[in-house]
Amino acid sequence: MLDILLSQAVNGLVLGFLYVLIAIGLSIIFGMLGIVNFAHGAFFALGAYFAVSLYQSFGWIAVPLAPLLVGALGMAVEFLLVRRLYGKEPLISLILTFALALLIEALIRLVWGAGGQPFSPPPFLTGFVEWGPVLITTYRLAVLVTTVAILVALWAFLSFTPYGRILRAGSRDAEMVSLLGINLPWVLTGVFGLGCMLAGTAGLLAAPLWTVTPSMAAGAVMPAFVIVTIGGLGSYAGAVVAGLLVGLVTAMSIQFWPEASAASMYVLMAAILLIRPRGLFGERWERFE
Repeated sequence: MLDILLSQAVNGLVLGFLYVLIAIGLSIIFGMLGIVNFAHGAFFALGAYFAVSLYQSFGWIAVPLAPLLVGALGMAVEFLLVRRLYGKEPLISLILTFALALLIEALIRLVWGAGGQPFSPPPFLTGFVEWGPVLITTYRLAVLVTTVAILVALWAFLSFTPYGRILRAGSRDAEMVSLLGINLPWVLTGVFGLGCMLAGTAGLLAAPLWTVTPSMAAGAVMPAFVIVTIGGLGSYAGAVVAGLLVGLVTAMSIQFWPEASAASMYVLMAAILLIRPRGLFGERWERFE
């Protein structure tokens, strides 16, 4: 029984860190731009589909380019569409990003078809790793290590680089950042691209674990919104903690009560919001209130 619990907990951490990677991008976009991006799951799906196409055309060496392509596409979307919504009614941005999500999913079905795309882990990441009572696939362990490394690197970038400090300052007082002579529109374009690139990275990592289908976008965006809500809007630490909680609760419910696994994260969210209406790390942001 202990072996099952520990193995399932590790699988939950892998799922949780994937969710964190998706939610962090969503949280960064909201924290800096003040826009809830309903198309975030579509960029996640694009990361998986770009990875499949790059692998089929050029082999594994080209697969890491998939998140960069998603990030570049995100920057183009911000420049052409999202930029015109700043300072306007929030409902407009919700409608636009929701329509964008539907458009991207329709384009995925047009280009790649409605069926699933086969995508297996690299040959050197097949097999299992056994550590005491814990049994986990080599690829899941690689995903766990990779996501942790990405999150640590992102934290260091936001905390210790000049651009990261600009992002954190702009999320609190965008007007003051503009007065300091910083070209804020290009900063916002970079932020949107970064958030989309993180979603694309999660899509790339999840592709061998999930079925690569057009509907996988919905399977990613809903947990991301739940995690951002639980952790607190715009909170980096909150997204990490909430993502791990959601991953563990989902994994344990799959093991012991499969019928309730889909609803478990929403029950967790409701329980936490009853105690902390702003989320675990939520706080009052004058910019949005």
